[in-house]
Amino acid sequence: MKKVILCGYMASGKTTTAKLLSKKANLTYIDLDEVIEKNTGKTISKLFEEDGEIKFRKLEHQTLTTIVNESEGFVLSLGGGTPVYANNHLVMQRDDVVSVYLKTGIGEIVNRLKAQKGLRPLLDALKEEELDEFIGQHLFERSYYYHQAKHVVATDGKSPDEVVNEIMKLI
Repeated sequence: MKKVILCGYMASGKTTTAKLLSKKANLTYIDLDEVIEKNTGKTISKLFEEDGEIKFRKLEHQTLTTIVNESEGFVLSLGGGTPVYANNHLVMQRDDVVSVYLKTGIGEIVNRLKAQKGLRPLLDALKEEELDEFIGQHLFERSYYYHQAKHVVATDGKSPDEVVNEIMKLI
């Protein structure tokens, strides 16, 4: 059974794509953040606030490793920062994993995030005109890790179904 991992920046379409792909490929849908929240009984924001980022990243790594080691036949959506920490990018390179970076341009991400600003704690303190620079800096810092995925699918100007169809050809 296939183990498909989707990575990318926030608002790149990981969750939407993972849900659609899991149905089309007849695989279980798993969202890493949702699993962590269920296991801890806390939201990701609360975990960061109460336990700090280091403890969260350790928990995130343990959860990711457990899912990939113990589960079969899934589409897993990672958090935007997951590949950057604790050598998680190496999990995406495992022989039993098909990893896909959903590459989305800064302009597209900004447009998507404008509609979700209140839902993204990382962006709450930013003014709209600061989004481009913030996202550009983050993408620059994370690009190396995202590109450790075995495949890259550009999402700009594509519908979720078009992205899913591209990934289906890869798996």
